[in-house]
Amino acid sequence: MLTAYDHPTARILDNAGIDTILVGDSLGPVVLGYPNTIPVTIDEMIHHTRAVARGLKRALLIIDMPFMSYQESIEQAKRNAGRMFKESGAEAVKLEGGVTMKDTIKAIVDMDVPVCAHIGLTPQSIHRMGGYKVQGKGKDVERLIEDAKAVEAAGAFMVVLECVPRQLAKEITEMLSIPTIGIGAGPDCDGQVLVIHDLLGLLGDFRPKFVKQYRNLTEDIDKAVKEYIDEVTSGTFPDDSQSFH
Repeated sequence: MLTAYDHPTARILDNAGIDTILVGDSLGPVVLGYPNTIPVTIDEMIHHTRAVARGLKRALLIIDMPFMSYQESIEQAKRNAGRMFKESGAEAVKLEGGVTMKDTIKAIVDMDVPVCAHIGLTPQSIHRMGGYKVQGKGKDVERLIEDAKAVEAAGAFMVVLECVPRQLAKEITEMLSIPTIGIGAGPDCDGQVLVIHDLLGLLGDFRPKFVKQYRNLTEDIDKAVKEYIDEVTSGTFPDDSQSFH
């Protein structure tokens, strides 16, 4: 699984053979320049997911439900999940939370909207958690296990485990019948997810511990733009081959 937020990226990832694409609310800090995921709106999520959907032929498409689109009440969650599912072109929604969200997950699944759960570090709760910290240590181990059991029992078809110790993620993966998708949760999950901009080195020097940067496109883009500026300034671009006659 990888994230995508626009049509050309989605098309490239789909053609490359990625199994699942997530339009995450990471859209906020990664694409829209927000400080975190909290300001992201339903309309922004739908707008970007529709663009991604138009670039796909085979990958499963999941849309994140943003902060305060499902926490207020089950009726609110059903209404917004239905709207996002209907208008975005996604084939599933993702929401954060474990035991506290089990009734919400069940209600959405009962509407025939597939739900991907997300437990461990849940970015929409960073202020309560005191920042981006590894979850599932000490007394929190049992809580995270209960979260995993709860989302499966509620009908989630998949669960993302974020920033969870490797051994605990392994135990949860072996315990559940639904797939686990890890991000900062070690190699023993059923699958892995990364933000595409992290994988491609498009976010500058910031790199979480769990990220492997496969390319540094920031350097490539910087070089290309500087070459363009030099050629325009010197008058070598456009040349005759880029001109009409």
